Amino acid sequence: MLRHNLLLFFRNIKKNKNILFINIAGLSTALACVLLIYLWVNDELKVDSFHQNKNRLFQVMMNTPLATGVETEEYTPGLLAKTLNEEMPEVEAATAVIPPQWFDGGQGIASAEDRHFKAVGQFIDEDYFKLFSWKMISGNTSGVLEDKQSIFISEKLANKLFSKPENAIGKTISWERGRFSGIYTVSGVFKDPPENSTHQFEILFNYLLFYEAYEDNLTNWGNSNPSTFVLLKEGVDSKAFDQKIEDLAKEKYRKTVGEKYLEYIGTLFIQPVSERYLYSKFENGVQAGGRITYVKLFSVIAIFMLLIAAINFMNLSTAIASKRMKEIGIKKAVGARQRNIVWQFINESVFIAFLSLCVALLMVAILLPEFNEITGKHLSLSFSAEFILSIILITLFTGLLSGSYPALYLSRFRPVKVLKGTLSSPRGEAWTRKGLVVFQFTVSVVLIVSVLIVYKQIEYTQNKNLGYSKENIISFKKEGKLNENLVSFVNEIRDLPGVAIASSFQHDLVGDSGSTSGVKWDGKKAGERVEFGNIEVDYNLMELLDMQMIAGRTYSEEFGTDKDDKNIILNEEAIKVMGLEDPVGKTITLWGKERQIIGVVKNFHFRSLYEKLGPCMVRFSPEGQNILVKLETGSEEETINRISEAYGAFTGGLPFEYTYLDKDYNRLYIAEQRVSVLSKYFASLAILISCLGLFGLAAYTAERKRKEIGIRKTLGQASSQLTVLLSASFVKLVVLSLVIGLPLAYLIGKNWLSGFAYRIELHPWYFVLAGIITLSIALITISTQAIRAAHKNPVDALREE
Repeated sequence: MLRHNLLLFFRNIKKNKNILFINIAGLSTALACVLLIYLWVNDELKVDSFHQNKNRLFQVMMNTPLATGVETEEYTPGLLAKTLNEEMPEVEAATAVIPPQWFDGGQGIASAEDRHFKAVGQFIDEDYFKLFSWKMISGNTSGVLEDKQSIFISEKLANKLFSKPENAIGKTISWERGRFSGIYTVSGVFKDPPENSTHQFEILFNYLLFYEAYEDNLTNWGNSNPSTFVLLKEGVDSKAFDQKIEDLAKEKYRKTVGEKYLEYIGTLFIQPVSERYLYSKFENGVQAGGRITYVKLFSVIAIFMLLIAAINFMNLSTAIASKRMKEIGIKKAVGARQRNIVWQFINESVFIAFLSLCVALLMVAILLPEFNEITGKHLSLSFSAEFILSIILITLFTGLLSGSYPALYLSRFRPVKVLKGTLSSPRGEAWTRKGLVVFQFTVSVVLIVSVLIVYKQIEYTQNKNLGYSKENIISFKKEGKLNENLVSFVNEIRDLPGVAIASSFQHDLVGDSGSTSGVKWDGKKAGERVEFGNIEVDYNLMELLDMQMIAGRTYSEEFGTDKDDKNIILNEEAIKVMGLEDPVGKTITLWGKERQIIGVVKNFHFRSLYEKLGPCMVRFSPEGQNILVKLETGSEEETINRISEAYGAFTGGLPFEYTYLDKDYNRLYIAEQRVSVLSKYFASLAILISCLGLFGLAAYTAERKRKEIGIRKTLGQASSQLTVLLSASFVKLVVLSLVIGLPLAYLIGKNWLSGFAYRIELHPWYFVLAGIITLSIALITISTQAIRAAHKNPVDALREE
């Protein structure tokens, strides 16, 4: 029986080579997309999930009430970890970590002998390795950081500085970065954090160093510096612990600030470390997604791609059913049961699915390098047990889904009617096929509109007037000996040919502006908490960025009081929040010291467009970590070479590494840019697969109506009229899919754009253009077959039988 079924299968393949090609092309393309998405999703889901105690490992977060709503942050009071260890019996261990963001920009220069390399550092305490599963290569964690000057370094850094990890133990490293510059002894070497870790660092310093430098902050419950992580004991209910930690914080805050201001103090809660990457977005204190949104989005796209390809298979299989009616009739007449016929067709579809899988794997192997380039990942096609099982299940599901309806449909034919030739296709079958075509093109329409919306939003973020200029400006860090003579260096490069203007500032303009709520003014309500962006600038920085002054002046060397830290510049939003009239000349209090307002700057975006523009202050500080240089147009390369030479001379030969400010800004939206590119490809492939099915159906319809076409041509009907006749029914289906798909696309687009504080309007032309694209592609697909059929010689069709 098996041999007989295989023989019939290959005969049918030979008779319907075009249909087989379309099925394999559609299924293999869909499976290739699914496999690429599977690799990406699987990688995303595994981020920070490698720690041994991941189910009990949490990060403490803080919701802070502000005048504009609740802000969620990961920085917590410095006393929290110690308090949790001492007062919470549910806690197995808690640790305070000062992440790279607090480390004067995160990077410093690590040197040993004549070798100098940039490295990322963070501060840890003695409980750190009880929570996190970092592997040690040399040294051990039992005597973690034996003294304040002892450090752990990564395998990569040990290889750079000492050729191999074993040589590093006991050796000294010179570290240059801000107040923590000095000589440190290596007491351990750890394996590099894996790529799927959000915690990336190369040096671990003793937390005591940071504690001594910022003791006033770290012993005050009203301030927040470190990130706090907690390992709960087995069996502890995290929800109950959430409430308990909130109550503990309130009690500590009550003793610090008093009952009167308690409502303005932040509340604590915990979030699994394994979820921080995917669920990082909070709105008004409530978890509101993050990268998990894109994981869900592409998972849905993968499912729809499979459905579209499976629908092609169903449609084409049922459409050519008439060619297999006699085969089924004879089988039933000689005693074959319905389930035998069902399994025959299911087996055929599963075989085609696995054949398509082979083609799909080849496509993935070819496309994976380009896919990695787009996604910024290092995915590989490794045939692990998990991957093999996954692709087998996906393919098996695809084969069963694709073959289920045709198998049930074909196995229901009654043998008497089949053999007499009186069997006609039921109306329900035609409607089912039409419904499936509508579904395919509805999905395609939604994807096309989504691509347009994402593209236009990204274009909007890149072209929006931010309140400052970012073109032709390079940015680089103050490093090495520049920490001692920054002013001299900036003055020297200002005089270089090709340099329009140069300056320095603290923090950055692409998301990390720093912030403070320590501002008071006349008329401020008691306990009211308003968060101000905190930009620290040198002379000429505001002129370099072309910031516009509304009132007053900028910082200038012409005035002798700027360095006394007695002046302040505020943006329009700050003046609005404070309710000040004629603000220039008035005073506010910042961290307990009076400041005179010398100017008001026009609002500028110092954070991403996800966030609404808030109040901001611009303070004078000539020792910022970031140096900006505006280049004159036309000689950028020569000017950068000159700056590089000057940089090397001042730093003792450190490599000059810079970025363009506009590229730094665009990196804020790298996730959206990647989504835009991937969506464009997936939308193109979805409509391609849909059109493959439409092409096959149109070809089959033209073949089935060849005698009718021949008679109509003999009676004088024009080829153009026949083309319209053959195309009309399919065009109606595509138009119906537009009617359904465009409103759906509008709702989806509106929901996605709601995540941006500043966004595009959903113009009607987006939807009109998507409709035109979809209809045009469908018409081209259908008309090629319709025109071909209409121009055939009618004699050939009428001569048959």
